[in-house]
Order: sequence, then C-alpha cells, then structure tokens
Amino acid sequence: MAANLQQQRSINLQLRREMEMERMPVSVACSLMMKYMLEHEEEDCLLSGFTQKVNPFREKSSCSIL
Repeated sequence: MAANLQQQRSINLQLRREMEMERMPVSVACSLMMKYMLEHEEEDCLLSGFTQKVNPFREKSSCSIL
C-alpha cells in the first residue's frame, strides 16, 4: 500500500513539472528547427563530410619505437 502511494506521489510530482513547462505549437517548433538546421548546415558533417584534419574516424598513425 505504501509503495503504491509513493508511486502515485511520484507521478503527481512529474505531472506538476510537466504542467509548468512552456508549450508551443508543433508548427512553430518545426519552423524553428528548420531555421536552425539551415543556419548550421555548413557545419554538419553528414552533409558536407569530414576534412582530414577533423575526421575522428581516420586511422591513427602507427606507433614506432625508437
């Protein structure tokens, strides 16, 4: 019984937090995301690819022991 009460309090607290969040229409959120993506598309490695200097997946130079 106490576990169920604790669970209900937890759900109630979560719902109160969600109620205080600022909401916006989906159309506004989508337009903001599209604007952000268009402004930052030159920095997107999936669109422009990696340069050799910045490529985190390039093979590392082999280690040579002197």
